[in-house]
Amino acid sequence: MSTDAPADPSRRPFAGSANPRAGRGESPLPTAAAAYWEAAAASFDEEPDHGLRDPAVRAAWAARLRGWLLSGPAAVLDLGCGTGSLALLAAEQGHRVTGVDRSPRMIARARAKLAGREAAFLVGDAAEPPVGERRFDAVLVRHVLWALPDARAALRRWAGLLAPGGRLVLVEGRWGEAEPIGVSAAELTSLVAPLAAWTRVESLVDDPVLWGKEVTDERYALLAEVPGRDGAVADAPLASPSG
Repeated sequence: MSTDAPADPSRRPFAGSANPRAGRGESPLPTAAAAYWEAAAASFDEEPDHGLRDPAVRAAWAARLRGWLLSGPAAVLDLGCGTGSLALLAAEQGHRVTGVDRSPRMIARARAKLAGREAAFLVGDAAEPPVGERRFDAVLVRHVLWALPDARAALRRWAGLLAPGGRLVLVEGRWGEAEPIGVSAAELTSLVAPLAAWTRVESLVDDPVLWGKEVTDERYALLAEVPGRDGAVADAPLASPSG
């Protein structure tokens, strides 16, 4: 499932580490349903940071990915990949990409966008990617945690999919003033810390080109190295404080 829509992030219903209604024993919010993302697929790429059609926006995300992902060809798992815009950037940088999204229409667009490249796309749940026992050098996730019923369990699963020395790349944020939603950098760091050898938080607020507009809410990328041993992360050292 892609979770970069709706376009206005202040309308993304995330509170803490779970879908808020699900956490209260209610049905998940409609925007977490597969049908929502199926309907959104047709217009998904119209947002500057989704379709990356503006050369400046595209170049800004490409530069960030180049710094976040490991150098040299790597196996990258893009969860909630949407129409594959970030996956395409990663493939252009020489990485082998596997994308997972809940929406078949999103996946169809991603496959078309990366036709002829070393990439594979699967329909499936980002929280439980249908990749079997495969291991990846990097797990890339952008604006997905808000829609998951158990973010802590999902992070543990993602960490277990990393090869030794692999990296989590989590692009997240917290939006709104009166009733802010999303996950703050401090909250996400605390969730990732038990799984990581180190973490680093990189603010994305001061780069409006990424979003195609000026932004004032909290937007960031959290990078974490999760050493792991065949997916066993319980004994990994706690993360060092990050800025």
